[in-house]
Amino acid sequence: MSAVRTLAIRPDPGGIVPETAMVMAAGLGTRMRPLTATRPKPLVEVAGKALLDHALDRLRAGGVKRAVVNVHYMADAIEAHVQRSGHGLDIVISDERAQLMETGGGLVQARNLIGDKPFVSVNSDNLWVDGPIDSIRALAAAWDDARMDALLLMVPLARANCHSGTGDFYLDPHGRITGRRRRGRLAPFVWTGVQILSPRIISDWPDGPFSTNLFWDRAIAAGRAFGMSYQGLWFDVGTPGAIAQTEAILADG
Repeated sequence: MSAVRTLAIRPDPGGIVPETAMVMAAGLGTRMRPLTATRPKPLVEVAGKALLDHALDRLRAGGVKRAVVNVHYMADAIEAHVQRSGHGLDIVISDERAQLMETGGGLVQARNLIGDKPFVSVNSDNLWVDGPIDSIRALAAAWDDARMDALLLMVPLARANCHSGTGDFYLDPHGRITGRRRRGRLAPFVWTGVQILSPRIISDWPDGPFSTNLFWDRAIAAGRAFGMSYQGLWFDVGTPGAIAQTEAILADG
């Protein structure tokens, strides 16, 4: 775990927060059944607020102005929800009703809505609570467009609340991602579902649905994928049981 202490990404206090965020909200939410039999997973409530609202509030607080939200399962419910709530963001819908594109395909389908500047991307089923440093602004301060195509916010595996996995990524002492978890081994860092990406990463994609892993693997091979360790509270709210665990930890402060 020494990499937690030695990440060498030097933050730029003048780092500009990306204006646009992509919010992944199109999944089927199968692990959250039976709750998702009657509502899409992003609208499942934790601590009195929909998961999607937690994510949108964090984006607004971090300085993001515009959110592209993709929809597929119970798309009408999500569209109606964001139209009612607003969150002080300009919200645009990327419609995947015809076919669920997964995370990589979702980025491809939304690329014209995202634009040609670095953007934030978040998963709507993760919940994070910042400490004294805002996570979105911290990522923006650490972003270096000259040497990065991807900057992922990560939490050490030992502090990944409600997470049952064995980690996602390995980092070198300079914060560069050296690889994804190998079968049968632990990886010291878990991706929080929050990242900054360059539009450059969306290239040479296959037809149909595919995972963002394709883009990440290319960036890792090129030495242009980085990770930053998160110091706040993070929760993997992927199952009904995780809701009660998350609420209990939040209630304890």
